[in-house]
Amino acid sequence: MNIQLHTLSTVQEIKGEAGDFTISIKKAPRYVDMDKCIACGECSKKCPGKTPDEFNEGLDKRKAIYVAYPQAVPLKYVIDPSRCLKLAKGKCGTCARVCPTGAINYEDKEEIITLNAGAVIMAAGFRPFDPSALDNLQYSKFSNVVTSIEFERILSAGGPTSGHIECFPDKSEPEKIAWLQCVGSRDQNKCNNKYCSSVCCMYAVKEAMMAKDHISGEFEASVFLMDMRTCGKDFEKYYERAKDQGVCFVRSRIHTITEDKDHKLICTYVTEDGKNVKEIFDMVVLSVGMETPADLAKVVRDMGIELNANNFVKTSSFSPVETSRKGFYVCGALQEPKDIPMAVMEASAAACDAGTSLSLSRGSLTKIREYPEEKDVSGEDPRIGVFVCNCGTNIGGIVDVPSVAAYAKTLDHVAYVEENMFTCSQDTQDKVKKVIRENNLNRIVIAACTPRTHEALFQETLRDSGLNKYLIEMANIRNQCSWVHSKEPGLATAKSKDLVRIAVTKAALMMPLSQPTAGIMQKGLVIGGGVTGLTAALGLASQGFFTTLVEKNDVLGGNALSLNHTWNGEPVAENLSALVREVKDHPMIEVLTNTIVTSTSGFIGNFKTMVATGKKDKVIDHGAVIIATGARERKPAEYLYGEDERVLTLLELDLKIAGDSGFVKTMDSAVFIQCVGSREPKRPYCSKVCCTHSIKSALKFKELNPGMEVCVIYRDIRTYGQREELYRAARDKGVIFIRYNYESKPVVQKQDGILSVTVKDHVLGKDLEIRTDLIGLASAIAPGDNAALARMFKLSLNDDHFFMEAHAKLRPVDFATDGIFLAGMAHYPKPVEESISQAKAAVSRATVVLSKETVTVDGVVSKVNEALCRGCGACEETCAFGAIVVNELTNGLKAANVQQALCKGCGACSVACPTGAASVFHYDNEVLSMVETALDQ
Repeated sequence: MNIQLHTLSTVQEIKGEAGDFTISIKKAPRYVDMDKCIACGECSKKCPGKTPDEFNEGLDKRKAIYVAYPQAVPLKYVIDPSRCLKLAKGKCGTCARVCPTGAINYEDKEEIITLNAGAVIMAAGFRPFDPSALDNLQYSKFSNVVTSIEFERILSAGGPTSGHIECFPDKSEPEKIAWLQCVGSRDQNKCNNKYCSSVCCMYAVKEAMMAKDHISGEFEASVFLMDMRTCGKDFEKYYERAKDQGVCFVRSRIHTITEDKDHKLICTYVTEDGKNVKEIFDMVVLSVGMETPADLAKVVRDMGIELNANNFVKTSSFSPVETSRKGFYVCGALQEPKDIPMAVMEASAAACDAGTSLSLSRGSLTKIREYPEEKDVSGEDPRIGVFVCNCGTNIGGIVDVPSVAAYAKTLDHVAYVEENMFTCSQDTQDKVKKVIRENNLNRIVIAACTPRTHEALFQETLRDSGLNKYLIEMANIRNQCSWVHSKEPGLATAKSKDLVRIAVTKAALMMPLSQPTAGIMQKGLVIGGGVTGLTAALGLASQGFFTTLVEKNDVLGGNALSLNHTWNGEPVAENLSALVREVKDHPMIEVLTNTIVTSTSGFIGNFKTMVATGKKDKVIDHGAVIIATGARERKPAEYLYGEDERVLTLLELDLKIAGDSGFVKTMDSAVFIQCVGSREPKRPYCSKVCCTHSIKSALKFKELNPGMEVCVIYRDIRTYGQREELYRAARDKGVIFIRYNYESKPVVQKQDGILSVTVKDHVLGKDLEIRTDLIGLASAIAPGDNAALARMFKLSLNDDHFFMEAHAKLRPVDFATDGIFLAGMAHYPKPVEESISQAKAAVSRATVVLSKETVTVDGVVSKVNEALCRGCGACEETCAFGAIVVNELTNGLKAANVQQALCKGCGACSVACPTGAASVFHYDNEVLSMVETALDQ
C-alpha cells in the first residue's frame, strides 16, 4: 500500500499525457506540525477567538485553531490565518504557549508539491445550492428556515445542538416541520438547474423519520413535493414505512413563507383540488440540490475536460467514468448528482479503469505494511483494558457513560478504564495503542457500537500494538442500549453495565488465534453474459487475469439485445456488438454459452465451480467470482396484455420500432401506463428505468409523427438526474401526463375493436376516457431465478429476491461471502450506464483479491477434539460450507477434521455434534461463562 494524503491542497496544473502526468499541487500552510500534534485540544480550549463554523453550516462557532469535526482524517489541528490574532495582527500566541508538544509553527509557508502519476481520478464532489436568492422562501430572513444540510448538522450528535432539534429563539422543540422539495433543482426559471438532484427526496424522508425519533413530544412532519423519487434499492419500502408512521406527503409547492410575532412560519400553498391553504409550521427545511461550483467547473475545463450544459463532466453511457481527456476519470457528483452507494460504486469503477491503464506497473510502488512482532500473552494473567465510547450523544446522550466506566473499574482482571468521545477516531486509536503499551494490557474490551462495522478497525489497532487481533471483545451499548432504550436512560445504563461485565468475562478467557494463509488462483469467473457480465469479463482480462464467462443462453447481450438507445440517445446495438466482439476476441477470456453452473466449492482465492456446457461437465478453478445474472422484464397479467397485439411492453415496443418504425406514422394516439407490476404488494420496489424508457419512447413517437397524441399515465415521474430534461422535452413536445393513484388504477377496455384507457384525472376529479391505437406497458423488472445460485455460493437474497450486498453504502458490490462480487440488475434494476459502472466496480474489488499471491484465513473457526469425536459424520452433513471432512485415523478410528480456510465459524457443527467434540474458538466455554455472568446479579 502506498497512499499519500495531501490536505489543504489544490491542484494548480496537470501536464503530460496518460501514463505520464506531472501534477502541481499548492498546499496551504496548516501552521501546525502534524507529526507533533497529538490532538489534545489544549490550544483550542485556550484560543480566545471565535468564528462561524463552516462544517456546521455557520450554525455554530469554532475557534481560530480547530479540528473540522471529531472524526476528521487526519485528526490534526489547523489554524485559520484570517481569524488568528497572532497571524492576522501579530498579537496573542496563546496556542503556542499551551501546546505540550511544540506543534505550533507560525512560520509555516505555502508549499508547491510536484507529483507524478499515470492516471487521474476526479472526485471533487458538489456544492449544495444556496437558496438565499429565492425571496419567497425567506431563507436569509427567517432563522427557522434552514437548508437540509443545516438540518443534517442539527440532527448530528457532533452538531451545533448535539443532536437536539431546537427552534429560534427559545430553543423549544418543534411540533411541526415542513420539508420543501426541489429547491435548486428541476427549476429552469429561478436557478437554471434543469436537472433533478436525485438524492433530495430520499434524504427528506430520512430526515423526517429521524426528526420523529429525536423529538420527544407530539410531532408532525410534512413533505411538500412534485414527484417522490425513491427509486433506489429498498427506497420505496422506506417511503411506505414513513407514510405508515405518520409522515405526511403533500403534492404541492409552498409558494410563500411569512413569519408571525412568535417566529412561527406561515406557509401558503395550493392543494391538488385547487384550494388555497395557509398552514403554520415551527420550522421549514429546504431540500437543496447539488451543483458544480463555478470555480471548480473552470478548473476542470482548464484541464481540457469537457463538461455538459449542466456543468457536470461529460461521459458516455458505455464508458461512464471516462472523461474526454485520456487518462482522466471521474466519479461521484462531479459526473452527475447521485447517492452514496452509486458514488462508492463509481469510485471503484474509476479505480478499475485507472488500474487497467496502469496494470503493467501494478505493485511497482507498493509498500508492505509492517506490524510489530506479536507478543506472546498465553502465559500471562489477563490484564484487560476497557474503553467506553460516548459516540457524541449517540450513546452519551442516553447512557451514563461515566457511571459505566466507573463500574468497569470494579470488575475482575480490569487493569485500565477510559471513556472516549469517539473511540473509533484516529486520535483515540493512537491513544489506545499507547495505553496498551504503557499499562501492559493483553486484552481489550470496547464498549461502543456494533462489531459488524468497527471490529476490524479495533483489530488493526491491536496488531499495531503487538497483540493478537482476536484478543478484543466488543459490547454493543449503542444499538442494544442507547438506541433501543432511548426513552429509558436508567435502564439503558444498567444494561450497558451488564454488557460490559459480560464482555469482560469473555475477554478474560480468550486466547490468541492463528491465521493460516493459502495460495490464490489468479483467475476470475463471471456468471452472466449481458452488458454487465461482458464488461466485468473484459475488465478482469484487461487487468491481466484469465476469466471464464458463463452464459446460460446461446447468445451474449442479455436485455440490451432488445434496447434501441440509452437515455441520452447512444445506440445500444452498435455499442453492444463492439463489446461482444472485444470479449470474444480477447485471448484472456473463455466464453461458455449454453452453460449453467451446477455446483461450487472452495473459498476466497480458491474456488472450484462445476458447469454444464452442452452435454459436458467442466470444472473451473478461480479465485474470485462476479455474479451478473441480470433480471427480466415481467410479462403483465393485466391491461389486456396477451389478449390484444396492440398492448406491448416497453422492450417489445423497442423491438417493434427497431424492426420497422413506419407503423408509428399510421397512428393517431398512444398511451403509456407506468408502474405495471411495480410499487405494489407483490413487488413493492420501483423498477427505476421505466419512466425514462416510456418518455424516450413517447419522444420517439413525436419525432416520427408530430401530430399524434401521446399520453403517459403515471404515479410519480422518476426521471432522476439529468433525465429530467427528457421529461421537460416531452412536455414541450405536447406529451400529456396524467397522474393516477394505486387505489384507482387505469382500466383498459376493447369494444368493437377500439382500445380505450379510462383513468381518473386528479386535477379535474373526473374519469377520462382515452381512445388509443397502442398501449405501452412499463412493466416491472423482475429478478431472475436466483435461488439456486444463492444456495450454491451461500449468498443472501432480499425480500424481493434480488441478491443482497454486504453493506448498501460501504460495500455495495461485495457479498458477505468473501471473494464473490455483485453487479448489474441481479443486484437491483438499473440503466445501462449504472450496470456498467457496477460491473467495473466489481472488477476493481475482485482485482484486490486476484492481485495477491496468498489469502489470510480467519482465525475464528470451528475445531474438533479428536478425543471426544466418534466419527459419526453429523458435523460433516450439517456444514453448509463443506469445511468438515471425516477422515480415518492411523489407528483405524474415524474423526472429523476442519478445513480452516472453508470454515465461516457459524457453529452449526457444534450444534449437531452429539458428544461436544465440535466447537468454535472463543465461542465454547467463553459463551457459557458469558451466560452465567449475565444471570449472576
